[in-house]
Order: sequence, then structure tokens, then C-alpha cells
Amino acid sequence: MAQRKIWEKLLSADRPGAGKVPGTPERSAFQQDYDRIVFTSAFRRMKDKTQVFPLSKSDYVRTRLTHSLEASCVGRSLGALVGREIIARHGLRDLESGDFGAVVAAACLAHDIGNPPFGHAGEDAIREWFRTSGLLERYDFTPAQRADFSRYEGNAQGFRIVTRLQSPANPGLQLTSAVLATFTKYPRPSHLDNELDGKSGKKFGFFQQDAEVFRQVAHSTGLVERLPGTAWRRHPLAFLVEVADDTCYLIVDLEDAARLGFVPYRDAECLLADVAGNTVSGGRLERLHDPKERLEYLRAKAIGRLLESAAAVFLENEAAILNGQFDDELLEQAPVAVPLQAVLKVAKETIYVARPALEIETAGFEVLGGLLSLFVQAVEAGAGQERMTTRERMLLKLLPSQFLGHDARPDPDPYVRFLQVADFVAGMTDSYAVDLYRKLMGIDMPR
Repeated sequence: MAQRKIWEKLLSADRPGAGKVPGTPERSAFQQDYDRIVFTSAFRRMKDKTQVFPLSKSDYVRTRLTHSLEASCVGRSLGALVGREIIARHGLRDLESGDFGAVVAAACLAHDIGNPPFGHAGEDAIREWFRTSGLLERYDFTPAQRADFSRYEGNAQGFRIVTRLQSPANPGLQLTSAVLATFTKYPRPSHLDNELDGKSGKKFGFFQQDAEVFRQVAHSTGLVERLPGTAWRRHPLAFLVEVADDTCYLIVDLEDAARLGFVPYRDAECLLADVAGNTVSGGRLERLHDPKERLEYLRAKAIGRLLESAAAVFLENEAAILNGQFDDELLEQAPVAVPLQAVLKVAKETIYVARPALEIETAGFEVLGGLLSLFVQAVEAGAGQERMTTRERMLLKLLPSQFLGHDARPDPDPYVRFLQVADFVAGMTDSYAVDLYRKLMGIDMPR
């Protein structure tokens, strides 16, 4: 009985700021969330954001957009698989396995929506710029406000996008609490007096300006508190989002790397066959002679085995997950962890350090740092901190009004000013960031 009530609360369809907006038999509240995310400009921009290979000339490799779509498919299957057993165990009469799948699918769809240009290198570039700019020492920021910039995190930016920046008059997309909590893999702020252990404590999931919204989400879904009103244990379904993400980026990145020639086809086949294990049909594989088709078959089998393994670990540890005692990666606890580590080793040593990726990601530091310098200097001058030059007035006119204060001037609060400039730069696609940087620096003149 107790676990049934916990699950019913965890799958709350309440929408922060809007109350409970019921779905229909044909389209649940969680499916509505999925659709809302699909139709956002932030989601569309992921078509030109780095997955592994930035600004690739190939029309084959994945982008953040295709990765997110694939992760949502995997997440839907995994959520429904787990949900079917949870419903049977606890007699959840008002929920269906498809509800679990829809929550995980929507969270997976949005899980990378906050990533800046150039992937994780872009996050590093933003952190480094703020750490070395001297601006964080200029103002009397709280430790948490300062850490929001010095530890800048795409996950927190994603929460900000779906709850505030998209449709700001609402504000945000007004997604259900269940989807927002499942989306937040790191339910903690950027700064704590004592760091937290466990997987969910390694990064942070919301900026200080957005902390109150997450408190509402945590309360609505009944998340287990770690620090009262400050940090929480993960929503159980967030573990499934992590599996879907890891499965797609490890298995699929290996496939992309083989297609681009960074990993020999034969090596990729062996790695995927080890992950797939006995799910591979030797006869079927022997009938496939095209290396591309063989890899696609093994990729599908590997993903299937990872989902079954993750579901088994989740269900075995359900009680510990619900009370917050489990805080590890599901796949690390499964027998498939050993061959999966072999894939990760190749990815770290070969794929993620491929020369084309490193060259562009390194240049990304210059691009993002340059854009931040220009626009932060402009908003500082516009806020009366410095005498404003003609160029700074021009730059302010290039800054969309949604990234300024209510009167179309820089916000008087320096913390908000910096967040808004970071919102602008982080929201750019890879190509737009490079193009704008080259124009503003006089490298390319607009025609």
C-alpha cells in the first residue's frame, strides 16, 4: 500500500504554476509534455549542436537532435518495461505502463536541450570564461550564485529552458512535475557546504534563480530530501533516463565512429557482439555481408540487452531506489557492465579524442569566450557600470529583448544579467555561434 501511494505521487501530473491539467484517454498529460518539447525552438536548434563530431560535413553522423530522439525511443521502451512490473506488483489501478514510458520518453527528449554549442567542451568554455573574467569577484554574490557560473552546467540550463525561457509569459512549457523531476538527474544546487556522495550528487540540476521551481516539483512528486529544501534524492525514473542516454551515446557513438573511419568495423563488431551476448543470432549475422548492415543489427541487439539488464537491476532494487538508498548507475550493477566498459574505453581513447573533434572543440573556447566577453561588457556598460561606447550600444541592439530586463535594458541585478547573457550564448547552435563570432570580430563581413 505504501509503495503504491509513493508511485502515484511520483507520477504527478501537476504542472508547477498551472495546477493539474488532465489529459485525455487518447493523449495523456505526459504525452502532451512530449509534444510541447518537440515544438520548441530550443529542441529544433539541437539539429546543429554537437553530439560527438562538431560541424561534421557528413550527413550520416548524429547530432544532439537525433541522439535525443533515439534516447526517447529507448527510454519509452525501458519505462514501459519497468512500469508493467511496477503496476502488477503494487496494483496501480490508475496508471498504465505507457504512462511510465511516456514520462521517461519526454524527459529523454529534453535531456540535452540545455547543452551549449560544442557539447561538453562548450560547458567547460563557459565555466573557464567566468572563472577567469574577474566579474565573479566584482559583485557580492552568494557562494551558490558564484558557483552557478564557475561550475556552469548544461543540465541546469535545460531545466531553466523548459521552466522559464521557452514561452516566458507562461512561464516555460509548464510540463508535469513527474517529467520535470525525471528530467533532473542531479536534484541539487551548484553549491553546498558539504559535497554529496552518489551519482546524483556529482553535478547540479538548477540555478539559484530556478531553485524555487524545483522545490515545487520535489514537493509535488514527493522526492526524498537529502538536505531540507535544498537537495533531494533522484526521482526513480531518472535512473532510466540515464540508462537511455548512456545506451544511445555509447552504442551509437561507436557506430558513428566506425562509419567515419575512427574505429575499424571489425573492432566495432566485436565490441557490440560482446555487449549483445547470446541475443545475437549467428545465422542471421552470417547472412549479412555489408559491414554497415552487420553493425546496425548488432547495435539493435546490444541496445535490447542493455534495456533488459537495466530493467532487471531497477526492479531488483526498487525498494532501495524509492527510499533513496540506491544512487548508482543501473548498468554498472548488471553483468553487461564488463563489455560495456570495453566500449567506454575505446570511446575515451579513440572517439572522443579524434583530431577533428578536438580541433573544433578547442576553437570553441575562443568562440564562446569571445561572445561572452563582448555581450557581458555591453550589458555591464548598459547597466551603468561603465561608460557606454558606440560599439556596446550596437551589441545591446543585437541582444534579443528576452535576454534583457523588463524595460529592454540590462537587468539591474548583475546575477540575472550574467545568467541572461549565458542564456543567449548557450542557446546558439554551433554554426550560428561561429558565424556570429566571425562577424562581430570582423573576420567575415555580412553581405
